[in-house]
Amino acid sequence: MISSYSANRAVTPPCVRVLGVPVHVVDVREVLQLMEQWICARDARYWVAVTSSHGIVEGHKKVEFRAILESAALSVSDGKWTARAAARKASCATKQVRGADLLWGFCDLASHKGYSNFFYGDTEEVLALSTRRLTERFPDLRIVGAYSPPFRELTPDEDAQIIHMINQAKPDVLWVGLGLPKQERWIFAHRDQLNAPVVVAIGAAFKFVSGRVKNAPPWIQESGFEWLWRFFHEPRRTWRRAFVYGPQFAAYVILELSGLKNYE
Repeated sequence: MISSYSANRAVTPPCVRVLGVPVHVVDVREVLQLMEQWICARDARYWVAVTSSHGIVEGHKKVEFRAILESAALSVSDGKWTARAAARKASCATKQVRGADLLWGFCDLASHKGYSNFFYGDTEEVLALSTRRLTERFPDLRIVGAYSPPFRELTPDEDAQIIHMINQAKPDVLWVGLGLPKQERWIFAHRDQLNAPVVVAIGAAFKFVSGRVKNAPPWIQESGFEWLWRFFHEPRRTWRRAFVYGPQFAAYVILELSGLKNYE
C-alpha cells in the first residue's frame, strides 16, 4: 500500500562511516518516508547521495569530496558491497538503495500523492524513454520537466538559465543523473540556488529506468556481482569503476573491518 510510506513520521536512520565516509543504513521505504516528510514540511532543502564503492573511495581519498557527501541529508548505499560493509559496522541487516529502485518507488508514491518531478542529466533519448516508461506505468505521475545538459562545461549564462528553468518548474523532487562525482559536485555548488525541497543524485538510474541498460537478474544483484553485469553491458563506461575503484574499495574495507586500519 502506498499510504504505508507515510504511515508514521520518518526517523533519521543510523549513520556509520565506511573508510571515513558517512553511509546511512537505510532501505528504499525509509528513504521514501523521509522524502515525503521533507516535501510536506518545506522547511529546508535536502539532498540525497545515492553512492557506491566508487563514491566511498572518492570520499576516502579526497577531503573535498568527502565534505560534499557530509553535506547530504542522506548518503545511502547503491552498491551491495557498500551496503554490506555499512551493515557490518552498524551490526544490523544489509540495507541497499539502488538509484533506479528509488526512482520507481518514488514515482509510484508521487502518482498517488501528486508530487512533481524534474529529471536532469543523461541524454535526451534516455530522458524521453524514462519519461515514457514511467508515465505508462503511472498515468497520473507529474513530470514537470526534463533536461539533458551539454556534455561539456557550461557557461555562467547557461548555468543560470538551467537553474531558472528548474525553479520555474517548481518540482518537489529534482533527480540529477550526471554520473559520480560530477552530479554530487553540481548539487553541492547549486544547493542554495535550487528551490526544490529534495534533490537526489542517482547516477545511472535513468539508463535503467529507460531500458537502455538492462537490470541484472535478482540473483546477481543479491550476490553482489551487479558491477560485473554492468561491465559486460557497458565496458567502456564502467571498466574503471569495476577494476580500479572496486578492488581498492575491497582492500581498504578488509583492512578496516579486520581492525588493521582505522580510517575514521
